Amino acid sequence: MMGLKVLPPTLRKNNRYLVVEIMTESPIDKDDLVSIVWDACVRFQGENNTSNFNLWVMRFYELDDDGDYYNYKAIVRCQRDFVEQVRSSLALVNMYKRDRISITTIGLSGTVKASHKYI
Repeated sequence: MMGLKVLPPTLRKNNRYLVVEIMTESPIDKDDLVSIVWDACVRFQGENNTSNFNLWVMRFYELDDDGDYYNYKAIVRCQRDFVEQVRSSLALVNMYKRDRISITTIGLSGTVKASHKYI
């Protein structure tokens, strides 16, 4: 019995990695960020378009809180052709569980390793 073959690089999806900065009034975790990202994209782009984004939260970093706000950074994977749609969807998020939230894209990279320079 033969195992599954690995796809050659020419047939794989081209991904980009967005480094985002999150500022919130209340603490969040990685699961909260996943739901924020998906809800934002579905509300702004629709379910059919969002299914093509290949969204995934790769890393989630907690930074020191700045008194009034909690600061986080994260690496979000999306497909190369949909970077602008994901960025615009995340920029429109301003509330989560009745608390203010701000998501800003601070970097874009082709690999996870290269995206660490923005963190």
